[in-house]
Amino acid sequence: MRIALVHDWLNQYGGAERVLEHLVAQFPGAPVYTSIYWRAKMPAAYQTWDIRTTWMDRLPGIYRRHQWYFPLYALAFAMLDVRQGYDVILSNKSGFCHGIRAGDTPHVCYCLAPTRYVWEFDAYAARENLPGALKVLLKPVIALLRHWDYRVAQRPTTHYIAISTEIQERIRRYYGRESTIIYPPVDVARFHPAPQHEDYYLIVSRLVPYKRIDLAVEAFNRLGLPLRIVGSGRDREALEALAKPNITFMGYVPDDDLPDLLAHCKAFIFPGREDFGIAPLEAQASGRPVIAYGAGGALDSIVEGETGAFFRETTPESLTQAVLSFDADHVDSSVCRANAERFSVSHFQQALLDTLTRVLE
Repeated sequence: MRIALVHDWLNQYGGAERVLEHLVAQFPGAPVYTSIYWRAKMPAAYQTWDIRTTWMDRLPGIYRRHQWYFPLYALAFAMLDVRQGYDVILSNKSGFCHGIRAGDTPHVCYCLAPTRYVWEFDAYAARENLPGALKVLLKPVIALLRHWDYRVAQRPTTHYIAISTEIQERIRRYYGRESTIIYPPVDVARFHPAPQHEDYYLIVSRLVPYKRIDLAVEAFNRLGLPLRIVGSGRDREALEALAKPNITFMGYVPDDDLPDLLAHCKAFIFPGREDFGIAPLEAQASGRPVIAYGAGGALDSIVEGETGAFFRETTPESLTQAVLSFDADHVDSSVCRANAERFSVSHFQQALLDTLTRVLE
């Protein structure tokens, strides 16, 4: 099929870009339409792709300060005409890229999330510590963007795919649209269980407020158990000041070293509420259980009592009790691995192809 891919922006690397890489691999040669593309910052392999940017790519300072221009993204995609030459358009959306002009061409939106700072502005503003005056100034802009976002979501040629039950519910709540669920691809082939695990617990995460690493630090301060934290971010200095000596901050760890760390941990700790969450499944693919906050995407990826355990309140006490009551030593690693394989790349590709075929039919 002749397919066009659409992505919000290419100036930073994260989970959305990992999904895009799988889409490009599945549909080689398909053009990637996006608002901006910072060649020097993105992986070198992207330079072999057919990437087509909007006029926003020429705005001053756009790569480093893309947030300053946030009201313009909706306009840029509303002006982007992808009506000719394709059988289907596939957008990989967390921002505004589902607003492209598709005409009568079927448009499948793989929805990573309805735009957070549009539909959950108060929570976003609190997390980013936006000044009160700025919040007041932004309110009318957010209202306009919300109206536009809802309106383009009503197009009859657009079909929605949600990455989790959490996102499916938000699509229904904010857009009034139904969707199918196709979980994001997890490269389970990279990970393998080890014959024995060690006694440390593990976190792999960006160290930013909404990940709630502070909960884990406070809980393990009380537990006195060894916790290793992989990753960096703006909260690192504050978290290190809070942590006791049983907690080790490892900073950046190369991707090639992560499988060994995951396979040998006692359990993986996942304290934040995520739309989905790839890391818990990488841990399960390594044969290790996950102790997670019982909300969001974790409810889709963890089998309680078999591949992990949930804590129900966002408090150190609740996480502490979950660690103490869950017997990680006697978890069957093969059960963890089998659960993770339900989210493999091949499952993702087949489910996506089936959906695109149904839409075209």
